[in-house]
Amino acid sequence: MKVILLAGGFGTRISEESQFKPKPMVELGGMPILWHIMKLYSHHGFNEFIICAGYKQHVIKEYFADYFLHTSDVTYDFTNGKNEMTVHRNTSEPWKVTVVDTGLNTMTGGRVKRVRDYIGNEPFMLTYGDGVSDLDITALVNYHRSHGKLVTMSAYNAGQRFGVLDVAPDGQIREFREKTQGDGSLINIGFMVCQPAFFDYIEGDATVLEKAPLEAAAKEGQLMAYKHSGFWGCMDTVREKEQLEKLWAGGQAPWKVW
Repeated sequence: MKVILLAGGFGTRISEESQFKPKPMVELGGMPILWHIMKLYSHHGFNEFIICAGYKQHVIKEYFADYFLHTSDVTYDFTNGKNEMTVHRNTSEPWKVTVVDTGLNTMTGGRVKRVRDYIGNEPFMLTYGDGVSDLDITALVNYHRSHGKLVTMSAYNAGQRFGVLDVAPDGQIREFREKTQGDGSLINIGFMVCQPAFFDYIEGDATVLEKAPLEAAAKEGQLMAYKHSGFWGCMDTVREKEQLEKLWAGGQAPWKVW
């Protein structure tokens, strides 16, 4: 199963970092947060990624173009007029990474729609490029397969900052909306599993994934929640980056399951 990663936004709320690179390329412990997310999926055996790039997309392409070299021990031999490189040891992951320029101003749903040809007629996973978690990807996929609905979305209790999910006792998401004063706090943290038919719910570049497509799936009873009670952290601001960096530096990063 392939994994779509949304990595094309401007990251305006962390502009101190994103003025130089896309937000998913902002580093935690010397590695892009995108790498941390991919390591989680890879730990569960999912190694094929479709990255929806946009803003400063060249940074992502150049990172993966050099990734094999940067994770290898190499000898450069210029003797006797030669120009040879020998790789002695490589520690890169068994990843297949497709980076797609999905446009500078394309909305989240539009970005997903643009990579449809890279997915084909098969289920796929989808998440955002700025949140780390210790979520059990294997259990998530098994849950999705068990209920037979169109989309499974991971839900998490994160206070009142984000939009709200109205979840029935059987796990069906009845409504996907912005929070109100009296709401609970289960929120969408990404880490979704989708059937290929979900592409048909996305109209085009101007479609926001979290609006019409997911709202329509919810109204049709086709959106299910996988409740995660472990760790999830979003790197939306410099303060949040510093908090995650502190966990990593102290050897207490819950998302490091590999």
